[in-house]
Amino acid sequence: MFDPNVLIHAYCQGYFPMAHPESGNEIYWHLPEQRGIIPLDENFKVSKNLKRLYKQNKFSCRMNENFEKVIRHCAQRPETWISDEIIDMYCQLHEMGVAHSVETYLGNELVGGLYGLSISKAFFGESMFHLVTDASKIALVHLVEHLREKDFILLDSQYLNDHIRQFGAYEVTHEEYLSLLNKALM
Repeated sequence: MFDPNVLIHAYCQGYFPMAHPESGNEIYWHLPEQRGIIPLDENFKVSKNLKRLYKQNKFSCRMNENFEKVIRHCAQRPETWISDEIIDMYCQLHEMGVAHSVETYLGNELVGGLYGLSISKAFFGESMFHLVTDASKIALVHLVEHLREKDFILLDSQYLNDHIRQFGAYEVTHEEYLSLLNKALM
């Protein structure tokens, strides 16, 4: 089991852990040469339809009410880097006030969300899930609004994929990432 303080220190250096199912869920440290970043400024893109849906308040968003349920939902996919050991580590970090979840509800039913770590003015996004179309997107929009209100500098998505690219996510080099990270940690 990882020491939570070692995990926090690793994030502050640009590393993050992932379990590898093909090697018995052994946990490896990742330090990508290209890092995915979700913009927190006007370059964060929300489609007209999603903006409309967000404003309709069809979904309600809450933070940190069901952290363990969110991470377990995120782990429910055919191939996942979220092992039981990862779940235990991040639940410990949640109890310490470092790991957070954004949850999307329809009525009282949890239908989407995301989780990650918050250190100083950096949020390290880990994973998202949805049981209802657009529920994870609504959680991301809520997170970005929250981070903007708190003057965050960095929203790290680790790797870039098509899902987050639609929001204006982009890649930076390792050197650019470390510069952003250092500003966020000051």
